[in-house]
Amino acid sequence: MSRIKEIYDRISEASSHFLGYPLAKDFNYSEFAPFLNLCINNVGDPESPSTLSIDTKDVEREVISFFANMLSSSTNDVWGYVTNGGTEGNLYGLYLARESFNNSVVYYSESTHYSVKKNLHLLNIKNIVVRSQDNGEIDYEDLENLITLHRDKPAVFFLNIGTTMTEAVDDLDKIKEIIKKYAIKDYYIHCDAAFLGCIAPFVDPKPKFDFAEGIDSISISGHKFIGGPIPCGIVLAKRKHRNRIVNSVSYVGTLDTTITGSRNGLTPLLLWAFIEKHGKEGLISRARKSQELAAYTEQKLNEIGVKAWRNNEALTVVLDKPSDVLCKKYQLASENDMAHIICVPGIEKWQIDAFIEDYAKELFIAERLTHN
Repeated sequence: MSRIKEIYDRISEASSHFLGYPLAKDFNYSEFAPFLNLCINNVGDPESPSTLSIDTKDVEREVISFFANMLSSSTNDVWGYVTNGGTEGNLYGLYLARESFNNSVVYYSESTHYSVKKNLHLLNIKNIVVRSQDNGEIDYEDLENLITLHRDKPAVFFLNIGTTMTEAVDDLDKIKEIIKKYAIKDYYIHCDAAFLGCIAPFVDPKPKFDFAEGIDSISISGHKFIGGPIPCGIVLAKRKHRNRIVNSVSYVGTLDTTITGSRNGLTPLLLWAFIEKHGKEGLISRARKSQELAAYTEQKLNEIGVKAWRNNEALTVVLDKPSDVLCKKYQLASENDMAHIICVPGIEKWQIDAFIEDYAKELFIAERLTHN
C-alpha cells in the first residue's frame, strides 16, 4: 500500500467517527479535482483585478454578496473576502477596530475561542477578559463593572455568536444598553460567528448579530456548517472601515486590503458551488435537520441518566464528560468535566445511537463496580 493511500484511509476512517467538532462532512467536491492541476491565486482585494489573472475573484464577489444579503446588508455598504478560516476573520475585524480608534480596549469573555488571545497579542491591543455565565454567555454585570473603570477609552466589543464549548450567544441588545447607559461614543462591535453564522439567521427567535443591528464586522467559517476539504471562512465589515486601511500595490497591480497577499482561489469556488446548489433554502433545511438531531441527542442522553443540555436551538449538546476511552473513540472535545457533541450535517442518527449505547454500557459497568 502506498503512503498516500495509507494517509487517505487513516483520515477517511477518522472522519467517520468524530462527533465533537463542528465540521460538516456531507459534501463531495470531486468535480473540482481538475483544479488541483492549476495555479489559482486570488491575490489582493477581491474587487480589484490584478495583473495576475489566474483567480476566482468573480465567484468570490458572489459569495460575499450572498453572505452580505443574508446578514441584512449589501455590498454597497459592506465589503469582505474569503479567508483562511475564522481566526483570520477575527484578526481582520480586530485589526480594523485598532485602526479605527487609538488606545482602545477590547472586551471579550472567558468563553471566547483560544485564538482571539493570540490575535490580540499579535495586534498589541489592550484587552480585558470578562467572566462568562454558566451557559457560556458573557457576564453583562461584570462587563459593565469593567467598562466603568475604563470609560475614558474607546471600547471594542468582541462578541461570541456561538461559543466554542456551549454555542452560547452574547446578547447584542444588552451590549447596546451598556453603551447607551455610559454614553460610550467611540466603540466598535465585532462578532465571531464562526459556526453559527450560517445557522443563526434561521433560529427562532433570531439572535441579533447582523449589520441591521449595528455591528461593524463579522467572521464566519466556511468549512464548519457548509463543509469543505480545506479550512476557509468569510469576513465582512462596513466598507468605511476597509477604506481606512486600503493600499495600492504596483507589483501585482491590485489593492492590498486583506491579511494575506496570495490567497486561496479554490475555497471561494467551493463556497460558490454550495451556494449555487443549495442557496438560502438549503441552509435553512440543513439547520432544521441538524436541530432535530441535536434535540434527539439531548433527549436520549437524559434518558440514560446523563445530564445533557443545549442553548436555544443549538446544534451543540453539552454533556457530562464520559471516559477518556469514549472521548478518544468519538473524538469528543472536552473541558474539565464537560464534553459536547455537535450535530453537524453528515452525522447520522445511527452514529448518535452507537455513542448512546456505548455510554450506557459504561454507566452500567461503573454502577456495578460501585455496588460491589
